[in-house]
Amino acid sequence: MFNLLGPGLITGAADDDPSGIATYSQAGAQTGFGLLWTVFLTTPFMTAIQIISARIGAVTGRGITANALVIYPRPLVLGLIALLCVANAINIAADLAAMGEAMQMLTGGPPHVYAAAFGLFCLMFEVFVSYRRYAPYLKGLTLALFAYVAAAFSIDVPWREVFAATFVPHFSSGTDYWFLVVAILGTTISPYLFFWQAAEEVEEDRLKHSNSFRHSPQRAQARLKGISIDTWIGMAFSNLVAFFIIVTTAATLHKSGVTDIQTASQAAEALRPIAGPFTFFVFAAGIIGTGLLAVPVLAGSAAYAVADAFGWRSSLELTVMKARGFYLILGGATCLGILLALTRIDPIKLLLWSAVINGIAAAPIMALMMGIVTSKRVLGDYTVKTWLAWVGWGATGLMGLTVLALIASLLLG
Repeated sequence: MFNLLGPGLITGAADDDPSGIATYSQAGAQTGFGLLWTVFLTTPFMTAIQIISARIGAVTGRGITANALVIYPRPLVLGLIALLCVANAINIAADLAAMGEAMQMLTGGPPHVYAAAFGLFCLMFEVFVSYRRYAPYLKGLTLALFAYVAAAFSIDVPWREVFAATFVPHFSSGTDYWFLVVAILGTTISPYLFFWQAAEEVEEDRLKHSNSFRHSPQRAQARLKGISIDTWIGMAFSNLVAFFIIVTTAATLHKSGVTDIQTASQAAEALRPIAGPFTFFVFAAGIIGTGLLAVPVLAGSAAYAVADAFGWRSSLELTVMKARGFYLILGGATCLGILLALTRIDPIKLLLWSAVINGIAAAPIMALMMGIVTSKRVLGDYTVKTWLAWVGWGATGLMGLTVLALIASLLLG
């Protein structure tokens, strides 16, 4: 079963990167179980938008950017891609900084050196290892996320309170509250995941030297069903992990009065005296494992988006000499992330602002994708007409409304 899963599983796991872990930890520490409802609410929305991303890549054999340029003005598309690249570089920096701090907690030593080493390792792996050899390693790294499920069951959790908070939302008008909501939605429904999954569906078809949508309706429907199953499993797994991170930090840190946790490594360190060495270790080790998965996805999604915009060859199967522009962007995004991680910029601000920028960028990019997936000019007979269209637009509206709520709270606060 594990071998049958592909881009959907990897994308879902990459969603729980160190930046995401920090955001979920802050939500648990600051509000207790109060924001668990966001995890339950976002699951169908994030699944729908990722299925739409995958459908665009699988049906057309091209990434989101290339398809967007067919029906949208070039300046608009390039502007959104620029916003994506900025958000990705900040996200990479935040993830590498968290990984460096986690390694320092486990072994001692200089965190900045570890951060740079992790960044260079991820870059070398993407450049010198082909996708068909690379993908199984990415899938293997998803197992690191089970650490957070295990951590929740190593402590005392009031499950009745947990389930009540999951299904009965409680709202607040405070700026801090809406900042966290936008950060959670931004780290859960992230633009880089859209571009990555669409591109990897194209990669999967290239490896098989076939496109099911050019053969028979039966093969096309089977392909769409496979995409749906893979993506539902990947997104459900992603949000299950997010759920347990919030539960663990709420039941330990919030309960003990620790409400100002801003980084993933800070959450791990704070858990050590409260929840014991096991919970501390799985949190710290999980940060490194999820970072090794997420950094290549962040850099790769930026490279795919930019390469499509300029018509460059783009594939992790190609060598550097055959896809210079693609690897230039991939390397540039990773190196910029490394440089930001080595500066004196507050990693706390990097983590939260990367999530918020993702939240702000997500709504217009999602609207752009909905225009693509409902366009017969682009997808022909495989446009989205069913529940997927309604939920996709619902996800777009949800992201837009939460960003507007944050802006309103800032203006009124």
